[in-house]
Amino acid sequence: MNIVEKAAFRKAAKKLKPNQQRDLQLAVKDIAENIYSGQMKKGDLSGIRVHKFKMVGQLTLIAYTYEEGTITLTLIAFGSHENFYRDLKR
Repeated sequence: MNIVEKAAFRKAAKKLKPNQQRDLQLAVKDIAENIYSGQMKKGDLSGIRVHKFKMVGQLTLIAYTYEEGTITLTLIAFGSHENFYRDLKR
């Protein structure tokens, strides 16, 4: 499986502390093992799935897409629930 990180995802991930990076890597591994674990979104965000996980005790969301033809997992963004969907639409 090919895992691609968008520039915004990569930039935000670099700013995390080591324990937060570990939690994020575990969440990405969970997504890679079960692509359909995230909830499919509707409306403006159709085609995007959102996976929820705990990062150092705080609920965090990861937005991603999956293309079966090329077997590519694209990580779009992650963050806390506050304003997550608003920022994702941009």
